[in-house]
Amino acid sequence: MKKIKMLGAVFFAALSTVMAQQKDIAGIWEGKLNVGVTLRIVFHFEKNADGTFSGSLDSPDQGVKGIPCSNVSLSGDSIMVEIKPINGSFSGTLINDSVIDGTWAQGNASFPLNVMHVKEVSKVNRPQTPQPPFNYNSEEVGYDNADKSIHFGGTFTFPKGDGPFPAAILITGSGQQDRDETIFAHKPFSVIADYLTKKGYAVLRVDDRGVGQTTGSAQTATSADFANDVETGLAYLKTRSQVDKNKLGMIGHSEGGLIETIIASRNKDINFIIMLAGPGIKGADLLAEQGVAVMKSSGISEDAVEAYKPLYRQIIEYSITEKDSASAYSKAYPAFVLWKQQQPSSVLSALQMTDEDADKKIVGSLVKAFGSPWMRYFLSTDPQPMIKKFTCKVLALNGSKDIQVIPSSNLAGIKSALEKSKSKIFETHEIDGLNHLFQHCTKCSVQEYGELEETFAPEALEIMGNWLDKNVKNKQ
Repeated sequence: MKKIKMLGAVFFAALSTVMAQQKDIAGIWEGKLNVGVTLRIVFHFEKNADGTFSGSLDSPDQGVKGIPCSNVSLSGDSIMVEIKPINGSFSGTLINDSVIDGTWAQGNASFPLNVMHVKEVSKVNRPQTPQPPFNYNSEEVGYDNADKSIHFGGTFTFPKGDGPFPAAILITGSGQQDRDETIFAHKPFSVIADYLTKKGYAVLRVDDRGVGQTTGSAQTATSADFANDVETGLAYLKTRSQVDKNKLGMIGHSEGGLIETIIASRNKDINFIIMLAGPGIKGADLLAEQGVAVMKSSGISEDAVEAYKPLYRQIIEYSITEKDSASAYSKAYPAFVLWKQQQPSSVLSALQMTDEDADKKIVGSLVKAFGSPWMRYFLSTDPQPMIKKFTCKVLALNGSKDIQVIPSSNLAGIKSALEKSKSKIFETHEIDGLNHLFQHCTKCSVQEYGELEETFAPEALEIMGNWLDKNVKNKQ
């Protein structure tokens, strides 16, 4: 009997293996991942000759395509996908031929993710994205930094006809971005480049480190390193016959505004800069304001947010001043416990801080995030002393509904510093009704960015174009 039972077990195990091999997940699987914002996640699975599977991952709303899956395994109804290049994984269960009920994990975080078998990736409407043919020159370009450690890939657009033309390099915001600063399928830098090139300007937009056609790694890089990258791009522009070397400038969005601030403070060859939602106050203060505004936009009560604000700022400060994350946590968590003891239950409930294990994870995650080389540099940097060294022309714009770079404090900081600089021509504008991406918004939350069809408000483009015409193109 024992032998028969053992043989039966082997038989059923073999049958399960055959059944698993008969299942076919080849094709396109798409789902929506909610990580505070909603992102489309797309898997492309292929069946290999030996019956195993391989695949790749796209994140269309972030402009990311073709990340190779390190491993795709299917056992019965269970699927496991590893994506080592981004420290991510997906595990799930085949509900039927059309649905996988699963979980996305990346780093220490995990989120529900259900994906569906589709014939093609869903499309979103982005009517402002420029489409060829163009009535100007568009050239794919490449160049290296001084020690050849990074090769940069980008797009250089310039008007037809006789040059040279005033020129600008576009500088992306935080996080690794492609040359179009693609986010939620919006391509704001493509829109800006198209608009300005049609108005008679040459524009260079470039993939960030480790993205698209640009090599290198951003893992330990800071805004100071990215400033060096942009200076390499400026040096490249000076080699182009289409560029007026005396009318060379930068247009930076969000962190890009800090990067151009670093460069303009030390480089007298810069003729102009445009700051799009650029920082005008110290990074630690900016992030504290941002955290409060984002929490309020998500529906958390004002009382709870105001109660949390000083603690959040204190944790940021520990992350800057302590030598490492462990030391920061050793001070931040006791401060958190003490703060929590002083709060009414209504505040703790609104902030969902009712579980000790969850509390430790919250503080640990904050300290870890604030302790990265890039974040420590950003939090510690005050742009105002650098702005005071400017000699170039400056246009600073921000949307009145921006909850990431608060317009009132940041534009005031920029203006105050410019008044003490050697810049003779400068303007600051708060544009009514626009969010951080310069879209007209209704909810004006981060989550809404991808829901809106508009990529970049026409009036913001017009303000930029008119200011450049007046102060750059038509100035000797």
